[in-house]
Amino acid sequence: MSDVPTSDTPFSFKKIAIPAFGPSLLFGIGEGAILPVIALSARDLDASMALSGLIVGLIGIGSLCSNIPAALIIGRYGERLSMVGAAVFSVLALILCLIPGQIWFLALGVLMIGMSSSVFMLARLTYLIEVVPVYMRARAMSSLGGTMRIGVFIGPFLGAALIHFMGLPGAYWVAMVAMLATGLLSFMIPELEARQPLSTSPNTAPKLIHIARSHLKVFLTLGFGILLVSALRSSRQIVIPLWADNLSISPTTTSIIYGLVAAIDMLAFYPAGKAMDQRGRLWVALPSVVIMGASLVLMPLTAGLISFLIVSMLMGLGNGIGSGLIMTLGADASPRVGRTEFLGIWRLIADIGASGAPVVLSAITAAVSLASAVVVTGLFGFVAAGVFWWCLPHTSFTRPR
Repeated sequence: MSDVPTSDTPFSFKKIAIPAFGPSLLFGIGEGAILPVIALSARDLDASMALSGLIVGLIGIGSLCSNIPAALIIGRYGERLSMVGAAVFSVLALILCLIPGQIWFLALGVLMIGMSSSVFMLARLTYLIEVVPVYMRARAMSSLGGTMRIGVFIGPFLGAALIHFMGLPGAYWVAMVAMLATGLLSFMIPELEARQPLSTSPNTAPKLIHIARSHLKVFLTLGFGILLVSALRSSRQIVIPLWADNLSISPTTTSIIYGLVAAIDMLAFYPAGKAMDQRGRLWVALPSVVIMGASLVLMPLTAGLISFLIVSMLMGLGNGIGSGLIMTLGADASPRVGRTEFLGIWRLIADIGASGAPVVLSAITAAVSLASAVVVTGLFGFVAAGVFWWCLPHTSFTRPR
């Protein structure tokens, strides 16, 4: 039977909590454990600042390359088996990261983790769009993003504990345990069949190119704003550990700071989703990108632990209130027929921003300095604010124009 709520069945998050949010929480713990130390692992292997930032960005590139294949895999094998396979794939990736003295194995492992994340997020996103009523959509998407943030909050602290005893490899062992738990939970939950089947005839099934052309205006306008949001988020993950290294802050302290930033993310997600549902998407989108952009511009002005911590936590606030923003706007704009294809393109656009930002950071760092690169990426936030001001309704929620 479908779990889609009807007018006679009040909707409850409790009924979908474990299958919708459980795997994402565990996957977030795995990612959270390693995100603060990927750049530091590369530096330990004698990589330059620019190359270290680029390796961190391979998570976004892996996701970028896998959005369309992820949709095909989920459609063929179902969500449960796809997530189990992605968990196993992540464990293999982490084993590569642990091979000593081989920076290219580290890079390949990080790329593979990004590929796995694409499967997880697309599986959860399409399910929630179907089972959650529109009036609670932003809260559902924010909660999905929030569970990842809770995992990213827990992960660095677990990683820091093992780093203290084992060095940097300790963080990867924490991630490996989390990924194994993800695979086990995914295997135990029932297959989710929430989508109402569409025609499978090749003459009526929506084509990717047709969807791209039909919604070109949305992709070029609102989609551009989403690209910039992803660029800001990806830059945040690189800037915090690299600027900490620039200030000679220890890896253990960096991991703890990263966890504190994740705590801000974690606390803000549900109020932000409620505000989007009740007041409109612009009320969250605008302050989110402005705060993230301003904090990146301020980062090069920090000269010690306290100022670095304050600006990093401000960055976390901006990111936290934007939890679920990309998924919510994608769900709002997606058509009923061709939704999977639309969301595949939507995630592709977002991941172009996520993978492109590290390239921009690396290029400017190599040509000028890390401080200049951070300021330039911070300016993306103010451009995104202008896009959202033009594209999104200024009052209560309606579909974007």
